Amino acid sequence: MDMLGLVWLVFVAAAAAGNCHVHGNGEGLNVTYDGRSLIINGQHKILFSGSIHYPRSTPQMWPSLIAKAKQGRIDVIQTYVFWNLHESQQGQYDFSGRRDIVRFIREVQAHGLYVCLRIGPYIESEWTYGGLPFWLHDVPGIVFRSDNGPFKYYMQKWVTKVVNMMKSEKLYASQGGPIILSQIENEYERIETAFQGKGPRYVHWAAGLAVGLQTGVPWIMCSQQDAPDPVINTCNGFACGVNFEGPNSPNKPSMWTENWTSFLQRYGEEVFMRSATDIAFQVALFIAKNGSYVNYYMYHGGTNFGRTAAAKIITSYYDQAPLDEYGLIRQPLWGHLKELHAAIRLCTNPLLYGAYETSSLGQLQDAYVFKGKSGECAAFLVNNDNSTNARVHFQNISFELPRMSISILPDCKNVAFNTAKVSTQYNTRSMRVRHKFDSVGSWEEFNEPIPTFLNVSLRAEKLLDQMSTTKDTSDHLWYTVRFQHDSDAQAELSVLSTAHVLHAFVNGAYIGYAYGEKNNFALESTINLKNGTNDIALLSIMVGFPNSGAYLERKTAGIYSARIQSKYLNNYPWGYQVGLSGENLRIFTEYRSDKVQWSRFQGTHHRLTWYKTQFDAPAGDDPLVLNLGSMGKGEVWVNGQSIARYWVSLRTPKHRPSQTWYNVPRSFLKPTGNLLVLLEEEYGDPLGIMLDSVSITRICGHISESHFPPVAQSHGRPKIQLHCPERGNISRIVFASYGTPTVDCQSNDTGNCHLTSSRAIVERLV
Repeated sequence: MDMLGLVWLVFVAAAAAGNCHVHGNGEGLNVTYDGRSLIINGQHKILFSGSIHYPRSTPQMWPSLIAKAKQGRIDVIQTYVFWNLHESQQGQYDFSGRRDIVRFIREVQAHGLYVCLRIGPYIESEWTYGGLPFWLHDVPGIVFRSDNGPFKYYMQKWVTKVVNMMKSEKLYASQGGPIILSQIENEYERIETAFQGKGPRYVHWAAGLAVGLQTGVPWIMCSQQDAPDPVINTCNGFACGVNFEGPNSPNKPSMWTENWTSFLQRYGEEVFMRSATDIAFQVALFIAKNGSYVNYYMYHGGTNFGRTAAAKIITSYYDQAPLDEYGLIRQPLWGHLKELHAAIRLCTNPLLYGAYETSSLGQLQDAYVFKGKSGECAAFLVNNDNSTNARVHFQNISFELPRMSISILPDCKNVAFNTAKVSTQYNTRSMRVRHKFDSVGSWEEFNEPIPTFLNVSLRAEKLLDQMSTTKDTSDHLWYTVRFQHDSDAQAELSVLSTAHVLHAFVNGAYIGYAYGEKNNFALESTINLKNGTNDIALLSIMVGFPNSGAYLERKTAGIYSARIQSKYLNNYPWGYQVGLSGENLRIFTEYRSDKVQWSRFQGTHHRLTWYKTQFDAPAGDDPLVLNLGSMGKGEVWVNGQSIARYWVSLRTPKHRPSQTWYNVPRSFLKPTGNLLVLLEEEYGDPLGIMLDSVSITRICGHISESHFPPVAQSHGRPKIQLHCPERGNISRIVFASYGTPTVDCQSNDTGNCHLTSSRAIVERLV
């Protein structure tokens, strides 16, 4: 049979904003669980959750993000608590601005959603040092995440502080708040055996700590098969419907705390794209196998502002999630999951209260059936064949199952949704130039001075560990040494490092550069020595601290060997400077910018150059980004706030940057006179920087007679529905075809069958 289809593309103007509805009456909720699901006030629940991390966006963005999650039929917002963000200095706490977790949770509550609070305190999350404050490293005798007295003392102190803060604000469900779950620890099973007997003892201690805090809601441990009762063990991964061993007790529900919608990305790596159909398949399979809680990690990834990202992690975080880095809806993922949630909700009663049975429909096809006592019936028909469609018979009815798909039958007769059939619209995100920084006269520059052994104050008779020396206050550590030579001559310099980048200077002259793709790397260069004293300055740079693995407190980085010819310098007297001079003077801020002598832009592009200029905020509400495609590597600040590290010069296997556009939240800006400062470590050209706006400019959709109608209209005909973002209007129809078009929203092909009046018909409808 020839497939009939309809495809069209349109241009639109602006991004959508959600609407919110405040719920909640302040009465406490009773949250418990059994072997089927969480139970809230006596009602079993199937819950869909989305991870949105409060510090990876701004308070001004939170209402829209949460509203869009709710519109996507999300029930729970899940977030970590970022210890090193709140207590970067021991005993000094900061819960302001993006750190205001109470404000964030209240915003979730205002939208009528629940919260899963992942306290950790170790969180990993591609966050520097796994969320642990670096000052813990200096506690005598400490061993992280083990049955170790010092670590347990500080962990208990922090976890108790967080719980008491939530209690004092009445944010637990038992108090009338939105928090229905809390998490202790994080994926500990991956390293547990490294601690031998102290690992299991720590797990039991952590569980006891959590339960003893009496929050009135259940606790979970993710990826922890031996989670002690009553803590629930949960699954993290791409395919928990396949790989999860299940709850470790028949009295615990099956829960999926991290369904990865994309994956972490490091500088030099390509982005990982996961299709809407694959995510939907895995969710439907997990529910079909008695799962009752699914969290999308991430639902909105956001931005690793400043220096918060872990080692070599890019600034943009899970931009491929249902809500992109800037909070725009990413289609078809967002809409396809919304339809999936609606279809599963139609099955709620038999899923939660019915009898469960499975049967084989073929070699790679199965039926998962739930039958209620009153005759309710729901079925999930699964085709696990990743290459071929399948025709199956279920309850005397024939069904066509696309390859690697699941059909959901809320009444065991009619298909409401198939995971491989995407009926929602697609969209395309575009950047539009709003300001070019190409005026030579608008830029000023400052060349970072190269220190020598004599003008630094920190000294040691050895090569110091960079992490222990900088204590995460800077990415940069200068290693300086004096080398005596008896003549003018050339020599070989060899430096070995476990940091990420290394620059070398001899007698103030730039010598060379190297970076590490793995655990260590070498800088080897021929240098010119003079007769007498030679000043060697080595700038070691880290792009974030490590964030995972056992014995994190033992991890080191930086230069571990230096040699000139056959002479090792490891035990020479070394001088150190933590941070760059411009960094330490905070010349990226308006009130400290005059602490150095800036000069007019020269265009010579020296290494280690600071650049500054000013700009006005473009009109409108569209998100803004800096296009740094002309730069190399460094850091960028706007009005004193660090937007990001950038590393454009490190290319992927496809010879392109891992990230070119860097998020500039509008809340960081003033109407006029915004200060832009960059530290460029390489040879980037600031005249090529542009300020762009981001918007959804094109939407499209396609359906055929084999598609299913929207779940809310399950007994109608297949229907295509295109929606502009709020304040956007259809400006023109690019393509429309009724017949056999090629289904690709980036190209237009009518195929061998086409109704020539398709476009005219659509244009009359708009």
